[in-house]
Amino acid sequence: MPIQPTAKIWHNGNLIPWDKAQIHVMSHVVHYGSSVFEGLRCYGQPSGAAVFRLPEHMQRLLDSAKIYRMPMAYSLDQLSTAVVEVIEANGIAPCYIRPIAFRGYGEIGVNPKHSPVDVYIANFPWGKYVPGDAADVCISSWNRSAPNTTPSLAKAGGNYLNSQLIRMEADVNGYVEGIALDVNGYLSEGSGENLFIVRNGVIYTTPLANSVLSGITRDSILTLARHFGMPVVEQAMPRELLYIADEVFFTGTAAEVTPIRSVDRITIADGNPGPITRQLADEFIGIANGLRPDRYGWLTPVNVNVEQPVSV
Repeated sequence: MPIQPTAKIWHNGNLIPWDKAQIHVMSHVVHYGSSVFEGLRCYGQPSGAAVFRLPEHMQRLLDSAKIYRMPMAYSLDQLSTAVVEVIEANGIAPCYIRPIAFRGYGEIGVNPKHSPVDVYIANFPWGKYVPGDAADVCISSWNRSAPNTTPSLAKAGGNYLNSQLIRMEADVNGYVEGIALDVNGYLSEGSGENLFIVRNGVIYTTPLANSVLSGITRDSILTLARHFGMPVVEQAMPRELLYIADEVFFTGTAAEVTPIRSVDRITIADGNPGPITRQLADEFIGIANGLRPDRYGWLTPVNVNVEQPVSV
């Protein structure tokens, strides 16, 4: 999915031209992967547009930076305001937003403390992340990192080297995505998505201790499931539970709610998105697009005229 350039990018408190958002090849992040980042979506509304769960995403960015001892010069409110500022400056919605903080040009060597921290926020149009109406996936030969290696709760750039291996392996073998196991052989997550299983009316998802990112969409789906009175269990799960599940789906900012049709060429139930997946997906997208009540205060309005407003 090629990036579509926009006019401005937010950099350390200022809006700069897209083409001027450049770094030196000797920046610490290039050599050591020292970045933390976020991914958000701004959705069209019946009137205008809104960012989905903006403060939660910006808090996770700050949390990731804290885990990696990366000093941030901006508060939660300042970062949230900056996201709105760059969206309104570019006048593009719906869109995807990518805030990133990284160690810049300073010193060479693993110790990053004398390299400055730069913060950028970009937004651009970006459509469906996982192609098709449902995904055919595989169990990856690559495990997620053990809990005491690289911290999964930090959304850090270096973690996604592992994700790249998972995604590329799936692609060359004819799948759209891979599911990783943790170091103990239990289910973890996709290359960039959290994992949910439905069996006998109960929703299961892998807990944070299984080397998974604390997904904002994951939390949203758990919240919606409890609102509907659906039983939810967070527990370690063996891979074979996927094969005998009634429903399986991914969640994530990019993936939203993506039904899984098959795992390792084994069809999940009848291969169609199940009723629980559909109900949760419809409610999630309905809230994000302003078509259902924002009962949890998840939407932050932005002053952008959407070319094709969402229909009520």
